[in-house]
Amino acid sequence: MIDMAAYRLQVEEAVAFLRDRLPFLPEIVVALGTGLGGLAGSLARQTVIPYREIPHFPLSTVASHAGNLVCGELRGKNVAVLQGRVHCYEGYTAREVALPMRVLALLGARLAIVTNASGGLNPDFAPGTIMVCTDHLNLLGDNPLRGPNVEEWGPRFPDLSKPYAPHLVETALAAAQTLRLDKMATGTYVCIPGPSLETPAETRYLRSCGADAVGMSSLPEILVALHAGLQVLGLAVVANANDPDNLQPILLEDIVRKAEETEPLLLKLIAEIITRY
Repeated sequence: MIDMAAYRLQVEEAVAFLRDRLPFLPEIVVALGTGLGGLAGSLARQTVIPYREIPHFPLSTVASHAGNLVCGELRGKNVAVLQGRVHCYEGYTAREVALPMRVLALLGARLAIVTNASGGLNPDFAPGTIMVCTDHLNLLGDNPLRGPNVEEWGPRFPDLSKPYAPHLVETALAAAQTLRLDKMATGTYVCIPGPSLETPAETRYLRSCGADAVGMSSLPEILVALHAGLQVLGLAVVANANDPDNLQPILLEDIVRKAEETEPLLLKLIAEIITRY
């Protein structure tokens, strides 16, 4: 049984710590995925707090995730950037993974932009495509909302009929058109536990389920954001194409490299979306 009283205390201690440390409370949270940590550098009037200094924040064991909370201004908005995330495959529960999002929601954030580097399942998606999420499949085997519900945080059974706000999807596509980004798509993201990558049979199965891109992150944070009443925009950078009939070895170094190549375009897109928000 989950010790909800202990977890709630951890969240409240982190909230109190950041309320004292931050110069302002964030309106927008941006969670950055593998190879996508550069947005933090574009914020004005930065305050950088390493996760290790924040009570009860989980620490990443993955080299490509810096592990900093960076708060500042972007296009006139107060933004908190989660520079690096943790994953369930590192040994954390979904509830622990989503603790930073819960804390920032309680500090008053109303919009969450969640990014990741994914494997492409849709054969029409070339590497470097930015997929705007319109739906998702949770095959993680865990849910951060399991256990006793805190009514002040959100409802016991949150509605997910429209998990990704349609007007935000439209905003993202309009922003991409303004920026003349040609590798854009919409689709369904599927989250698997990892850390092992997909076999050919698993790739075929995920395609048959209707998934367009696959990854090992994001859904714990997204589910908590939705539970807390935030509007959510999901952006998945397709780092490689998974062809089950000719599946090539997938190396983390290649995923990080393609994500880093796409990152400047993603950062322009996020800045334009925030301008329009």
